[in-house]
Amino acid sequence: MSFDASSDNNKFSDPFITSDGSTRASVTLNQLNTLWFNTGTLCNLACTNCYIESTPTNDRLEYIRLSEVQPFLDEIQAQALGTKEIGLTGGEPFMNPDIIPIMGAILRRGFQLLVLTNAMRPMAKLADQLLKLQELYPQQLTIRVSVDHYRPELHEEERGTRSWQPMLDGLCWLSNNGFNLDVAGRTLWGGDEQSLREGFAALFKHNNIAVDALDKKQLVLFPEMAEGKPVPEITTACWDILDVKPDAMMCASSRMVVKRKGDTAPSVMACTLLAYDQQFNLGSSLAEAAKTVQLNHPHCAAFCVLGGGSCSVEA
Repeated sequence: MSFDASSDNNKFSDPFITSDGSTRASVTLNQLNTLWFNTGTLCNLACTNCYIESTPTNDRLEYIRLSEVQPFLDEIQAQALGTKEIGLTGGEPFMNPDIIPIMGAILRRGFQLLVLTNAMRPMAKLADQLLKLQELYPQQLTIRVSVDHYRPELHEEERGTRSWQPMLDGLCWLSNNGFNLDVAGRTLWGGDEQSLREGFAALFKHNNIAVDALDKKQLVLFPEMAEGKPVPEITTACWDILDVKPDAMMCASSRMVVKRKGDTAPSVMACTLLAYDQQFNLGSSLAEAAKTVQLNHPHCAAFCVLGGGSCSVEA
């Protein structure tokens, strides 16, 4: 593992060699279990540490349309890729004008569908349509709500004032209506994992929210990816040093489709964390995107290899 602080300025500059001359680690796509679609970077919030910099004005990733989603679903089925799960992320997915048609098309084809949301007003405006999808596909649809911390003041420190109660109202509505429900928290404020889970458990119990805080799928606690902090580069030797397997990385089992502003067609990225970096643009089709990924970014180290993070339901 490359820890040489004197060479920080040279880190992550060569896709194949680290700053100390070691061979950079890479990950091969073994099976496309999860395909993500970024529905667009516009969001009703401007969170302090949003990894994709979503705001009410950031449209660097355009709203993806149903007509642009369908060819990738067609490719999965035509090529028998065996993909089980489709994920929708943003921005705030429920701001995308095509979100309900997109969800319906995915569910009709039999995929498991995971939708990430802040559960606020954009979702609430679509309540009736969401209930219809829930009625038709109760076992296929999972909604994952971002609750950064179980303490309202810390959640709002990240997401802004007056963001707690609308989120909690949306989370309770989802639970009361029987949706399959996950929650995504963050480890930004420190504390051991058990204490965090116990705090969330108390929140869920007090509000009758049907989420098991001790279940690592139902409550996902994401590691932080703070910009500017020293991050070691991952070499091929790290797999044995850390006792981590390349197959456990997100890019061994998932890809993300994005529509960049101004582009005529969507692109397939290596993972959900690297929407803008062109070195992780793997092509315009899933066949093209079945490439080995060089771990040439701080997020690869901080979130995936060292942090053990993954966005998939099956993680």
